[in-house]
Amino acid sequence: MDLGEQILKILNKKYEPLSLIETRFNQFDLAFKTDRDGLPLVAFVGHKDDAGKLLGERFARRLRQLVNGRIIKESWEYKGEACMECSASRN
Repeated sequence: MDLGEQILKILNKKYEPLSLIETRFNQFDLAFKTDRDGLPLVAFVGHKDDAGKLLGERFARRLRQLVNGRIIKESWEYKGEACMECSASRN
């Protein structure tokens, strides 16, 4: 699976640093973890089950940045199927 253009628009924004963001896009549940700068680094795309686990696929972001934080190269890599516990089921 490839991340679509519309999902990439969501993932190219800045969010709260060091957090887990959960959202919904069309028929998919989307969760991603951000780094200290608020950039998404790991994304999970799939469907939540009744227990709150997100079953789907995992993607990891590779970034090349300058010291000032400017991104010079980035890519999202498919890492395989994943099962992730979302914040609704965490302590």
